[in-house]
Amino acid sequence: MIDYTSLNHYLKTTFGCKVYKIALNAGFTCPNRDGKLGTGGCIFCSGTGSGDFAEDPERSITEQIEAGKRRVASKAGEGKFIAYFQAFTNTYAPIERLKALYEEALAHPDVVALSIATRPDCLPEEVLNLLEACNRIKPIWVELGLQTIHENSAKYIRRGYTLDVYDEAVRNLKKRNLNVITHVILGLPGETNADIEATVRYVCDHGTDGIKLQLLHILKGTDLAEEYLAGRVPVMAEEEYVALITHLLRIIPRNVVIHRMTGDGAKKDLLAPLWSADKKHVLNALQNAIREG
Repeated sequence: MIDYTSLNHYLKTTFGCKVYKIALNAGFTCPNRDGKLGTGGCIFCSGTGSGDFAEDPERSITEQIEAGKRRVASKAGEGKFIAYFQAFTNTYAPIERLKALYEEALAHPDVVALSIATRPDCLPEEVLNLLEACNRIKPIWVELGLQTIHENSAKYIRRGYTLDVYDEAVRNLKKRNLNVITHVILGLPGETNADIEATVRYVCDHGTDGIKLQLLHILKGTDLAEEYLAGRVPVMAEEEYVALITHLLRIIPRNVVIHRMTGDGAKKDLLAPLWSADKKHVLNALQNAIREG
């Protein structure tokens, strides 16, 4: 049995009950899409800004939370919820708008925390101060889309910032006692398992509280899909991915929470790897491998 800290264990320990995430879409954009850095977004990013499973952006935050609650009503019971600002870059807007959106989510009686997905280069001082103030009301998690520490890979995916920007963001967030979660993509073109391990070790050694291990998957309509169809992007086999995850879990320290061990896009948009569409099967395979150690 591989010993690691799962998200479920962390949530039950922290909040004393079952906690579910509700993915929200507040209608943000991204500097990699609005022309500040670029217009195409990161090479893997879908038209929804990685918010494929988020609620309807035409609804208010409160309405989205209520819709999310109804979605999991049959299994939620007495559970509580994390309001997850997921789609696009959720600190990239005027401070007044951010304050209003965050405060609306914080005010919901069934919300125990906010999780805010963003870019390390979109955390100016006024936003950091707002996040710190919100954190005094309910816990704030800040999710940073790092993906890789390797500069060639970062350029290939059009990330748009260098590693030192991530390092500074983590330092600034930790100074304010904010919980940091780092996204890492496994299987980027040209990266070996040793490269992936180096990224995971770096993230764990540089202050992150949690990590999301994300399988590289190819979605229709992305520039990565064009690369894949041209034969320039290999994808992992399921057995290869399961073996990689079990290896990484052995090296991730217990103080770093595993928020995700895989990931999938909307089935209608998924080009590859098609095995990832059967999420229940994949998670079962991962848990079996973890139990076997």
